[in-house]
Amino acid sequence: MHISPGRILALLLFLIGWALPAAALEPPELTRYVTDLAGVLSPGDLDHIEQLLRQYDEATSSQFVVLILPSLEGESLEDFSMRVAEKNRIGREGKDNGLLFLVAVNDRKMRFEVGYGLEGVLTDAATSLIISDMVAPQFRSGNYAQGIYDGMQTAIKISTGEFKVSERSQRRENKDKDGNVVGLIIFLVIMFIIIKGNKGRGGRGGGIWFIGGPFGGSGFGGGGFGGGGGFSGFSGGGGGFGGGGSSGSW
Repeated sequence: MHISPGRILALLLFLIGWALPAAALEPPELTRYVTDLAGVLSPGDLDHIEQLLRQYDEATSSQFVVLILPSLEGESLEDFSMRVAEKNRIGREGKDNGLLFLVAVNDRKMRFEVGYGLEGVLTDAATSLIISDMVAPQFRSGNYAQGIYDGMQTAIKISTGEFKVSERSQRRENKDKDGNVVGLIIFLVIMFIIIKGNKGRGGRGGGIWFIGGPFGGSGFGGGGFGGGGGFSGFSGGGGGFGGGGSSGSW
């Protein structure tokens, strides 16, 4: 059977294309503190978060940056966030005080990538707590702007020592213990009343139910939203990253 050279060439090109791996998602070059490629922030919300992070950079030299993507297109969240942080050299050289908050909206994934110099304060536990308590509940309600603002503001408070994660965790633990004690007392009181009432009537009927205490911790307090400042440029200063941080979903 005769096969034309054109068909052979087309077949070879198809096989080469099939064998080659798909092109990796290219990390964008960041020119702002907040880059919204998914279009989930209004211009006012974007500027408001931008102003918060720009003012923090000017006051402390720590660079906190947000990148919002439609999708990771199959890329690993951890690998891609590291590539973004390294390409843009977030943070200052010698201080390594950069932080990247990456959000992939359609994948419902997010990650804090923490620079070497901030790993002692913005620990994996701290960033995980911000994700679970601050950001994820807002994202589940579609409040991307509020979730990002509150999450970044909390990260700033932790990094400046204004907020201690260990103290907050202890308060939650104490509150849970107090709630358990209250629930147990209520349960015992109800059981006593039921048993006493049944004995008084000489009957055996009556149901038993359990009333629990006020279990669960409260979320972090966050700042409100208002007007924002104008555009301001961002340029990385040479910060280094080692994979510290945490990932989450909503």
